[in-house]
Amino acid sequence: MSDLLRLDWRPVLARSVMLRHDRVRGVDLLVLPERVVVLRGAAGSIVALCDGERDVEAIVAELARCHPGAPVAAEVPVFLEQLRDEGWLR
Repeated sequence: MSDLLRLDWRPVLARSVMLRHDRVRGVDLLVLPERVVVLRGAAGSIVALCDGERDVEAIVAELARCHPGAPVAAEVPVFLEQLRDEGWLR
């Protein structure tokens, strides 16, 4: 299994990245040095679970419990890997 789909990876925000909620716009944001990334849909709630304690499997299980029927097992690991590729998760 490649790192892409490793369920034992415990994602956490990179040191230079902060998750914030913009109450005025009603969106979650990743605040990076010299850049802000707007998170749409459930992305903020997914990133909020990336605390370095939960592994990908636990994150998927929590989201599946909260969103029955959603394709979290297929989509969340890929999304987290995309964030890691950007350098926002480690």
